[in-house]
Amino acid sequence: MWWCINGVFQKYQARGEGVSRKRTICRFITNQRFGVCNPLTRSLQKANTLTHVEFLLEHRKDGTAVVHLTFAPDDSSTTFSDAIALAENAGPDATVWVHGTTPDRRAHLERVGLVSDRTLLKMQCSLPTPPPSIETVSFTEADIGEFVAVNNRAFSWHPEQSGLTPEAVRTEMTEPWFDAEGFRLHRIDGQLAGFCWTKIHEIDDLATGPVGEIYVIAVDPQFHGQGLGKALTLAGLDHIAGLGIRTAILYVESDNDAAVATYEKLGFTVGREDSLWTRSGKDT
Repeated sequence: MWWCINGVFQKYQARGEGVSRKRTICRFITNQRFGVCNPLTRSLQKANTLTHVEFLLEHRKDGTAVVHLTFAPDDSSTTFSDAIALAENAGPDATVWVHGTTPDRRAHLERVGLVSDRTLLKMQCSLPTPPPSIETVSFTEADIGEFVAVNNRAFSWHPEQSGLTPEAVRTEMTEPWFDAEGFRLHRIDGQLAGFCWTKIHEIDDLATGPVGEIYVIAVDPQFHGQGLGKALTLAGLDHIAGLGIRTAILYVESDNDAAVATYEKLGFTVGREDSLWTRSGKDT
């Protein structure tokens, strides 16, 4: 979660939702003056009702902007409508991620002419879960090439996770949260069949303590139909539980029926919906 810190306007490097690559982003504070020449920032200077809304502006390589808005469940309708109005100042081609979409918020977004064709489900489950039925090994730097190849075959359809590069993986490995023990690989006859990459968060909106995330999980398409998705998920959850953590989370596309069904059978429930919005007629 991106916390608001008084009096700061900084550039950071961070991954997009569900993405294993870096993008330049900017964090804005809603109750301070910045003196930065940006329409969204200038509008935020006047936003007296938005002191608890988290704004994150992500600049993509194609020159477009993505505004991330994170709301608490009890934020008022006025707070929400004001935040959406401000987000549109990011530019005519900007898209908006609404983290914490509810039916009422969805109705408001549709009334103001925004459309959405993508929703991520943030799911959670209690740990421990049943033990995994397969053996896994820890990731090493020697596995980068094979991992990238499997990832790109498994996510060839994905708008963000596809096109992963070895350089991006090496950059991810320098992050303070990276733990090779939490990056589990499963091989069949010496070939990488799938992986489950986990990540630990000290703070999360769905729990009162640390949580473990199923960060990226995939099965090579040539090994589909063998139940490896469930087995790899259990392997990741087993690692997280072994650290003494009692809550796990993951993000999944809402229209990925097979994955959602698998996670529900493992005890995951939907804790939050995040939806991507744009102006009618613009492709997200």
